[in-house]
Amino acid sequence: MTTIPAPRIVTVRQNILKANDLTAAENRQMFAAAGVRALNLASSPGAGKTALLERTLQDLAGKLQMAVAVGDLATDNDAARLRQWGAQAEQIVTGTICHLDASMVQNVLPRFELDALDVLFLENVGNLVCPSSYDLGEAARAVLISTTEGEDKPLKYPTMFNTADVVVITKMDIAAAVEFDLALCRENIDRARPGVRVIELSSKKGTGLEAWYSFVRGE
Repeated sequence: MTTIPAPRIVTVRQNILKANDLTAAENRQMFAAAGVRALNLASSPGAGKTALLERTLQDLAGKLQMAVAVGDLATDNDAARLRQWGAQAEQIVTGTICHLDASMVQNVLPRFELDALDVLFLENVGNLVCPSSYDLGEAARAVLISTTEGEDKPLKYPTMFNTADVVVITKMDIAAAVEFDLALCRENIDRARPGVRVIELSSKKGTGLEAWYSFVRGE
């Protein structure tokens, strides 16, 4: 009986993910040793990750020691926005790569004084496909979806939502204006990730943020 070898592209991908998982495990050990809660934030572009982090850094200043590693294809615009709130924000420029991986995170960690931090946010590149496959060593993963994106995102990108520890629905302040069907969105989230915690909030108006801050603190 002749054994058909696996396609080369599949083998290469398996090796890449295996290497990533090993590095992610090393990151997780470093975070645990330093007592840092690392949180991976993923979403499509424009869903409001940076706006939520700005509000979080502002509201929890003096209560938690926080820093951010920001993934972006080319610019450091988001990191610059976050630094204005007094927190350390380090840019990870990914070039043509549409996600963060564990080695990118590990390479930036020496810039942080981990022992002095309570929370390290890992703001992933805006994408609902690639980041789903890459463990960064985080304690938890938050996937954001905005009311302007439509209710079917969890069904279009089930792998991303199926890896979430919490799903955050952002821009709730304009939900009515864009005729967002919250019940349908929550139903679709539950189909992709049954029983996952869902937080509805508005970074602009401040509604729903206490539930988010509870997640940030690991409660």
